[in-house]
Amino acid sequence: MGWNRMHAKHIIYVVMSVVLMGGCTVSYKLNSASIDYTVVSSVSVLDFPNQAPMVYPPLSQVLTERMKDIYTTKTRLKVVQTNGDLNIEGEITGYDLTPMAVKEDAWASETKLTITIRVRYTNKTNPDKDFEQTFSAYREFPATRMLTDVQDQLCTEIVEELTDLVFNATVADW
Repeated sequence: MGWNRMHAKHIIYVVMSVVLMGGCTVSYKLNSASIDYTVVSSVSVLDFPNQAPMVYPPLSQVLTERMKDIYTTKTRLKVVQTNGDLNIEGEITGYDLTPMAVKEDAWASETKLTITIRVRYTNKTNPDKDFEQTFSAYREFPATRMLTDVQDQLCTEIVEELTDLVFNATVADW
């Protein structure tokens, strides 16, 4: 009889544990976006024209496409041409080369490429989140290299960083 009573206690403890643990949940977001998909379903990304004094022709298209891609891959939002629930537009305002790390012979040992964009973000469902902000990112490269040799790779890296910054500012709430 003692064994049955002890066995019954263990069964009760196990059942109670399962019931209590069933009420506990842990939720992780792998995409870092905090979007209420019941209210927001689309995003429009307009072309980012290049208005910088120094122009790298493919930059406008690369930036615009990467901006669309980040919302496609990291959210469930549908990218639309115009009138999205969220709207992202702007322009490239800077494409600058700056000599860095000047050596004793007065020549730079590195050059910094900086790309600056101005972004206007509107949220039709929550206008309090609207903003206009400037973002910039840079990469350095050896001054012994020609810009034309490293430009494509540097622009790809910088555009990736810029779009991550814009994504975080718009929907990640960081």
